[in-house]
Amino acid sequence: MSYCVSRFHTVRRRTVEVKVGSVGVGGANPIRVQSMTTSDTQDIAATVQQSIALAEVGCEIVRITAPNVAAAKCLKDIRARFTAAGFGHIPLVADIHFLPSAAMEAVEHVEKVRVNPGNYADKKKFAVKEYSDADYERELQRLHEAFSPLVLRAKTLGRSLRIGTNHGSLSDRIMNRYGDTPLGMVESALEFLRIAESHGFKQLILSMKASNPKVMIQAYRLLVQRMAQEDMHYPLHLGVTEAGDGEDGRIKSAIGIGSLLLDGLGDTIRVSLTEDSVYEIPVAQAIATKAMSLWAAGRDKPPLADSIDPYHFVRRETATVHLAEKITVGPEQPPRVITRTTLAELANPQSVLRQPQLLKDTPAEGLLVPITGTADLTALKPAGPSFLVLELASTLTVADLKAHAADLPAGTVLLRGFSPAESVALTAFAQFARECRLTLAAEIDPADFPALADTLHQLGDTPFVFTLSGMGAAGHAVGGYRQLAEALRRIGSRAPIWIRNTAATAVRPGPDFLSKLLESSFLSGSLLCDGIGDFVSIETESDPVRATKLAYNVLQGAGARISKTEFVACPSCGRTLFDLQTTTQRIRAQTGHLKGVKIAIMGCIVNGPGEMADADFGYVGGAPGKINLYVGKNCVQYNIPQAEADARLIALIREHGKWTDPV
Repeated sequence: MSYCVSRFHTVRRRTVEVKVGSVGVGGANPIRVQSMTTSDTQDIAATVQQSIALAEVGCEIVRITAPNVAAAKCLKDIRARFTAAGFGHIPLVADIHFLPSAAMEAVEHVEKVRVNPGNYADKKKFAVKEYSDADYERELQRLHEAFSPLVLRAKTLGRSLRIGTNHGSLSDRIMNRYGDTPLGMVESALEFLRIAESHGFKQLILSMKASNPKVMIQAYRLLVQRMAQEDMHYPLHLGVTEAGDGEDGRIKSAIGIGSLLLDGLGDTIRVSLTEDSVYEIPVAQAIATKAMSLWAAGRDKPPLADSIDPYHFVRRETATVHLAEKITVGPEQPPRVITRTTLAELANPQSVLRQPQLLKDTPAEGLLVPITGTADLTALKPAGPSFLVLELASTLTVADLKAHAADLPAGTVLLRGFSPAESVALTAFAQFARECRLTLAAEIDPADFPALADTLHQLGDTPFVFTLSGMGAAGHAVGGYRQLAEALRRIGSRAPIWIRNTAATAVRPGPDFLSKLLESSFLSGSLLCDGIGDFVSIETESDPVRATKLAYNVLQGAGARISKTEFVACPSCGRTLFDLQTTTQRIRAQTGHLKGVKIAIMGCIVNGPGEMADADFGYVGGAPGKINLYVGKNCVQYNIPQAEADARLIALIREHGKWTDPV
């Protein structure tokens, strides 16, 4: 049973409607946008003020942390003042992690309560224990007794609940049986879901959050598959937790949330940024608008699937292609970055694109230039360590290329589209490329592969790369590239795939940089998380340097290629024990040159140790004014005064051989 109707078109998953106060989530409702306050909940005035600020910029559901009973009691006055300010229609959600007593107080005052199944009624000791079936059943009975009072009270009061699993806070019971895996996340949620259903309670929303978009995507897919097997159709709350700030935080969120929305999954979203919460709303709104624009077009599409295992990441196996000096595509090689430029810029020896050292760890490895006629071929200049990609006009023939073969630098890639009627031309271009040790990037719509299959099969993998100029026959470009990968599999081709982000591949194109960032994250990020993609180009951004850096940032956000320090930083909330924004910026300024090092900056210990599972080092609030430092999951220094913590973190990085001095 698949997790979605079609991986080639967006067909919205059918769910029951859950009412959060007067706001419907799931069913026929639009994607709901939500966020969270960052103030101390017991500062009632500040929390109300932040709630109003969120509502005024379009936040439809506001979440507030309630870490203890005292904070939960404050929700009564917060709700009353928020309503008095004219926002009675905006529901409030209490965020509960550890204390059932706080949840029982909060449910009296707000429309929805979120519980973390890894922490609720469980004390994480990171203990290794073999659970027998009888032991496990006793643990489940204990959970039933702890969670049932909240379920029954919510049912009586007409509240809703979110079972919000976090990758970073799975219980010892789950960790010992299922490991730190998407399956473990799903089983953690299902334990609580079954308890709620045993009481006939259906007002439930679920989430599977992680800081790693791949883990998050796989967990949601697996959850939907498992729920479908048990005839459960609850709405989903989507989000990438600890996404960070700035461009990186927006990219990670767009990759994780956008990938799932394009598959028809997701009913309410939160973009978690280490910034003021009001800045999350326009990003979430833009993501939701792009996804909803596809719903109507894909409504009546038939079920379609491909051969990719959507629950386990495996990179598509490709043949090796040698391009410029030291640039190879194929097994064990990272996806390569291609940047669009012009002949004039290529001829400029001072161009930053021709001096990769000026872009440090983010060079333009391939330079894409339009070739409109034979005169352009004579104007070509070697691109130094980069390889050239020539976008050939359809009027150019193989004879034209042969006449100018001496002008084509070694490693050049020829980009040309081919229709079903052009099998002869396809053969001629491929043979010319092979004779001259060039590579042919063929634009072929997946629907046209049957007509060209015999020709492609005879020509083999070399010297091919395949790409698309638009969406093809699919409902969106992600579906188009998935169809392309499937078409290549069917003819036995392991040729590399080039993901081109162009105006024609955009879901809902916009001129602003945020739209371009989201579109490239949707397309390239989604495909990279499925293991598809050997080249990436961002051609919607006219500034070549900005386009190049955006491509590298998308690759890093998808975990496909690391070109700088990776930061995992949680958004602020009422539990945070220091100023996350200034701290993150300060640590980034000191450690941002450490390529390949992953640093987690966490406001408290709720998700800290777990979300740092694959981080090298962690900087975590342990108490007011005190910082705990981690290596992986292990806390190695406790309660350091914050004034000393930055220097101690750098010393720890040095101690473990990960430090290099900035250039």
